[in-house]
Amino acid sequence: QVQLVESGGGLVQPGESLRLSCAVAGRSLVFFAMNWYRQAPGKQREFVASISSGGTENYADSAKGRFAIARDSEKNTVYLTMSNLKTEDTAVYYCNARGVMWPTMGSDDWGQGTQVTVSS
Repeated sequence: QVQLVESGGGLVQPGESLRLSCAVAGRSLVFFAMNWYRQAPGKQREFVASISSGGTENYADSAKGRFAIARDSEKNTVYLTMSNLKTEDTAVYYCNARGVMWPTMGSDDWGQGTQVTVSS
């Protein structure tokens, strides 16, 4: 199994930026597609962004043009850079790793989440 630890959440004003980190321990990032999800109070979990083992990025419509996902193989860390934050971005953000090759194929691991609050 792998362990995922998110960090970087906090309180920010609308229009500001924030970068979340997801440190991966136990396996190299190359074995996984890495994803960010978020969940606001009273809402179901929703997809935010993903990056494949080959570096292909995908974004939810709400994130396109404002958020960027990136991988740092040296630090074995995935980032989510969020710009021009809106109050509706307020949520707990979760890092997710899904195995794409042996020996991780079929795995589905989650971090503990980090709170992002956007408020004036």
